[in-house]
Amino acid sequence: MPTMNLLQAVNDAIKVSMRQDERVCIFGEDVGKAGGVFRTTEGIQEEFGEQRCFDTPLNESGIIGIAVGMAVYGMRPIAEIQFLDFLYPGFDQLVSEAAKMRYRSGGEFTCPMVLRTPYGGGIRGGHYHSQSTEVYFTHTAGLKVVIPSNPHDAKGLLLASIEDPDPVVFMEPKRIYRASKGEVPEGYYTVPLGKAAVAREGTDCTIVAYGSMMEMALKGAERAAEESGVNAEVIDLRTLVPLDIDTIIQSVEKTGRLVVVHEAQKTCGFGAEISALVAERAVLSLEAPIVRVAGLDTPFPYTLEYNYLPNPARVAWAVDKVMTY
Repeated sequence: MPTMNLLQAVNDAIKVSMRQDERVCIFGEDVGKAGGVFRTTEGIQEEFGEQRCFDTPLNESGIIGIAVGMAVYGMRPIAEIQFLDFLYPGFDQLVSEAAKMRYRSGGEFTCPMVLRTPYGGGIRGGHYHSQSTEVYFTHTAGLKVVIPSNPHDAKGLLLASIEDPDPVVFMEPKRIYRASKGEVPEGYYTVPLGKAAVAREGTDCTIVAYGSMMEMALKGAERAAEESGVNAEVIDLRTLVPLDIDTIIQSVEKTGRLVVVHEAQKTCGFGAEISALVAERAVLSLEAPIVRVAGLDTPFPYTLEYNYLPNPARVAWAVDKVMTY
């Protein structure tokens, strides 16, 4: 089984899908000959030609609008937005057209498209290349939101997303494009949407995270074990919509404590939704208030990005807080 980084796994998933389904195509800014700003589409135009992998103008509204039209008429488009921060000129096409297509047509039409975009900080990109605004899309009925944390899941989740009958926002944590490495099966396989993974078994505290924050959660759990002897369970959400709340509830009922980690700012971040759901469904199992470890309620900084982003020390502090309540 080959070892890949997350970037290579995404590239491999696109190639596998295009080889088995001629309806799949990919387009966006510089995705063709250049292979994308991060080289995630390297070699795809060379293998499949300019009609199935092509560059577009710098027009996010046009990119997403083209994908909607293609999807409604039977294709399986993958639209790439260079950075999540650049998506907003096309926001209306995504949330008002793609997301509403099945509902407004009474199920007569679906919109099977994938919008791929790198997100998050950690590459010294400043405030225009580092945002984590996944909740804009989780708040939109009709969209699915997928965020992998490792190469194996990235490939399997992307293949599942391409096959899904509804629009999927596939957010790739660029901080770990090359840093996250692991074994990835060759050929075709899928990781089901809506199923979280228990990345670390534990009995004392539940830590929930996704994307690049999985590394912080796991390291924070190890630090808590070394410093306090706490055995924390770590859950990787993998998909925010649909959300596997059952796995979270089962863990909280076992541990009695919950820490949620994400790099988006704290106010109205996805941790608030998880906290509310756990409070609604398992409040009698909680032995301490839920603690969120998140980004700050400020624009994403440049020189102070590692003060902004959660780290293992902050996660371990949160674990200690719920354990000593």
